[in-house]
Amino acid sequence: MVKVIVDHDKCNGDGICVEVCPASVFELKEIGGSKKSVVVNQDACLLCRACEAQCPTGAIQVIE
Repeated sequence: MVKVIVDHDKCNGDGICVEVCPASVFELKEIGGSKKSVVVNQDACLLCRACEAQCPTGAIQVIE
């Protein structure tokens, strides 16, 4: 089973993961007063790792 993890301490809320994910795994939500990426559809992950590759802060991990 795939596990997608977002480190909210590293996430800058730019939404790149939301844009590049072909399976709509992420959404931006308000957390602690700022927008952060949140995994909302983990089961849809295609293991393409576009989110990991494109995240400028390295906040996303995809674990198989």
